[in-house]
Amino acid sequence: MIDATPQQKYQVRFDWGQGGFQTLADSADVVIIADALPSLATGGLREATDVASATADATPIRVIAATLANRRAVAEWVLTRQTEKGGRFSVAIIAAGDTRADGSFQPSVEDLLAAGAVIDALTDLGIDHCSPDAAAASAAFVGLKQALKHLVSASQSGQALLAAGRADDVTAATALDSSDVVDEIRTVLLPS
Repeated sequence: MIDATPQQKYQVRFDWGQGGFQTLADSADVVIIADALPSLATGGLREATDVASATADATPIRVIAATLANRRAVAEWVLTRQTEKGGRFSVAIIAAGDTRADGSFQPSVEDLLAAGAVIDALTDLGIDHCSPDAAAASAAFVGLKQALKHLVSASQSGQALLAAGRADDVTAATALDSSDVVDEIRTVLLPS
C-alpha cells in the first residue's frame, strides 16, 4: 500500500484540487491555493474558494490565494510567518484546477505554472526543502517561464476569457510579480 502522506516530511508540498487540499492541509501551517486566472462567471478566483471550502469543522488553518502576479509577495509573506514562528513553517501549495462539464476535476496548466511560480519564489528566499511534487511544479514554471504569457492565454480558461472579451484580465494575470497583495481566502476548519 502506498503511503497517503509521503510529502509530510518536506517543508514545501504540492498537490491538486480538493483532494490535494484534504491530503496536505492538516499538517501545513498555511495552504496556498494557486489560481492563475479569474473566473469567467464572477471575475474572481475560479476554484480557490471551492478548494478551501472542502472541509468542515475543528482545527483552523490559514488559506491564502496565489497568482502569477503576487507569487513573490506570497513567498515573502511565508518567510515573515516563518520568522515569527522561529522555526520551519510548512507550506502546502494546491493548484486549483478546473471542473469539467461532467463535474469531475481537471488539472489546468495555468494553475500548475502559478503553483510552480510560488515554489520558485520560495526557493529564491531560501525556503527550499521541497517535496518531489513541489520540485517538479517549480521546474515546470522555471522551464516554461519564457512562454508564460502564451501558455496562459492559450489554455482553455485563457481562451474562454479571451472569447468573452476579457483580454485585459488575461494580460494582468500573466504580469509576473506585479502585485504586493496577499489575500487570505479564509481560515478553514479541518476535521479533527
